[in-house]
Amino acid sequence: MEIYIYIFLIAFAATTFRSTFGFGEALIAVPLFSIFLPIEMAVPLTVMMSITVALTVVIQDYKQIHVSSAKWLILFAALGIPFGLLILFYGNELYVKIGLGLLIILYSLYSLFNKNTFILKEDNKFWLFICGFLSGVFGGAYGVNGPPLVVYGNMRKWDAQYFRATLQAYFLIANLLGLFGYIYKGMVTTNVMEYFLYSLLVVFPAIFLGRFLNKKLKGDSFYKYVYMALILIGGILIITSVMKHT
Repeated sequence: MEIYIYIFLIAFAATTFRSTFGFGEALIAVPLFSIFLPIEMAVPLTVMMSITVALTVVIQDYKQIHVSSAKWLILFAALGIPFGLLILFYGNELYVKIGLGLLIILYSLYSLFNKNTFILKEDNKFWLFICGFLSGVFGGAYGVNGPPLVVYGNMRKWDAQYFRATLQAYFLIANLLGLFGYIYKGMVTTNVMEYFLYSLLVVFPAIFLGRFLNKKLKGDSFYKYVYMALILIGGILIITSVMKHT
């Protein structure tokens, strides 16, 4: 019985965070799920929750998706994923994760305290490639797709609702591809499916709570909260990496 209480609490917290800001639930859910579940169960469980969030948001707010932006970000991310996998397979996990965490924190601090004057009034293929490709690299290596997408959304000055909806279109495709891989590897077991179905009892209420909170975030204040969330994610990435190797 205890395991279901843990799943409810973690799923609710991670989904509320994701539904509010549009990204970040994996770095909350996977380390916490891994405390009492094998990592090969924690990852597909989190991905299935993520697909549920993305699909629900896309259905709810499809009119607020920047379809062209999402399309190019997905395409360029696909090019970056193989490079991320090379880092995953051949890089030093501890050093790469600490470096990535520090990069996320330093960039977020810079963005919080520096007034951004570089604005893209329309989609730019160069920046779509840079941000999409890096998202693929980060995602392929350690599942941290979000930060480069935040950079592009901030340059385009998307408001909170457009930002949230557009990222979900991106994550829906990216996570479905990942899920097919987990199914192929036999990681989506009966237990994983059972835990996922139980998690839906709190995932759907959390999605609607996050949608409500997202609508309360207006203008530049939204990106301030986003960058504070990124600092939290960078910290979690560093701490979990160090704990895993001690």
